[in-house]
Amino acid sequence: MSARAAIDDRPCDSVAMGNGDLLRHLDTAGPRYTSYPRADSLSTDFSDADLRAALARSNTSGKHVSLYVHVPFCRQSCHHCACLRVTSADSRRADPYLSRLDREMVLTSRHLEGSREVSQLHWGGGTPTFLTLGQMSDLIDRLDARFGLSGSRDRDYSIKVDPRETDVLTLRHLQALGFNRLSLSVLDLNPQVQRAINRHQPRVLTEQLIDEAHRLGFRSLGLELVHGLPGQTRKSIAETLEQVIAMAPARLSLFPYEHRPAQFASQRRILAEELPSPDERLAILDVALSMLAEAGYVHIGMERFTRPEDPLAMAQARGQLSRGLNGYSALASCDHLGLGVGALSRLGGIVARNAMTLGDYETRLDAGCLPVERGLRLSDDDRRRARAIERLMCDMHLDLSTLGEAIGARHLSEALTRLAPAERDGLLRRHAQHLEVTPAGRLLVHRLAAAFDAHAA
Repeated sequence: MSARAAIDDRPCDSVAMGNGDLLRHLDTAGPRYTSYPRADSLSTDFSDADLRAALARSNTSGKHVSLYVHVPFCRQSCHHCACLRVTSADSRRADPYLSRLDREMVLTSRHLEGSREVSQLHWGGGTPTFLTLGQMSDLIDRLDARFGLSGSRDRDYSIKVDPRETDVLTLRHLQALGFNRLSLSVLDLNPQVQRAINRHQPRVLTEQLIDEAHRLGFRSLGLELVHGLPGQTRKSIAETLEQVIAMAPARLSLFPYEHRPAQFASQRRILAEELPSPDERLAILDVALSMLAEAGYVHIGMERFTRPEDPLAMAQARGQLSRGLNGYSALASCDHLGLGVGALSRLGGIVARNAMTLGDYETRLDAGCLPVERGLRLSDDDRRRARAIERLMCDMHLDLSTLGEAIGARHLSEALTRLAPAERDGLLRRHAQHLEVTPAGRLLVHRLAAAFDAHAA
């Protein structure tokens, strides 16, 4: 019997369906903790002078550098999207922005030692493949000139790819530029769901790209899916996953759709009644988790799934997984530098965020200033809490005895009080001084980690 044929007969006793309180936790907004403190805790009492000083301090850390470049352009607006983006059909629209990016690189690189290895690079958006091949080459050349990109086989250089505007020539060009990992936005392969979110993407486009990427020898290939989209059902998600699993990507992401039309104008085109009901959302999630487990994927945490032989799974098994501004990584913790509108940085004892609008971003750079808008100088307590949050989210367990003196008995007691509801709901187990995240809790480990957040309301 195929996975699709078995959907209606699937018993409601697995990870998602067996937890009656899971939906309540899923509906509770929470930070992703790619950095701590989180972005909404940052202060406007932070200047480009503070960032320059942090950049200089980071040179003494001995850490490699991780660069993130935000490319906020898309050719078409997808109704579900909550990204910081600019919609345009003309790639030339990006030229002024790329010039400002280079200005930011020049100002930033003055304060970083040129000998530091850039072991991680990620282009996100928006859609970085909005850029022409020439624009991509120019951007890489400028990054290399300002920071010195790595030629190491161990580097992790990734880019978010839209299959609708990427062909074989683009993939070959990306490989020549030094990218060795691809993240393909798929979302859902069902035509009805695609129409509901204004994203026409035939399956053949994704299949062709995956085949070519495998042939070219890209180190890792990841696909991004979304659950809870309008028109989505347990049967449709099973059909999508059956096709996706057959493509054999090394990594899969299964993001939840969060309907916030008051905040994101494009989502106002999606009617609430078009969304799956609460019960159907749980059933969709249950089907997805079960199919991925049956296919042999390891649930790293939150929405991330990998093959057992993937570096992320192996690093987690060894207790060496790290988490930074680009998400989970098998490499050692880096100093993270974000470039572009809205980009985050974490280095030199600070967390900072660039201006969130193109106008503010450009104005600050045109005035000769780094485009930082908010930031926070980390206290010793912030650093200890950041470490606790990272280890819980990476290892799926935490030894409380190592935190007692560091965080303090009162604050540790407050954290355990916050975790009590999750423990009652089966998301967490406590054995004396040891916390262990359950399989259902892996979906919500970032919500569990929030118990150690001193800035949480």
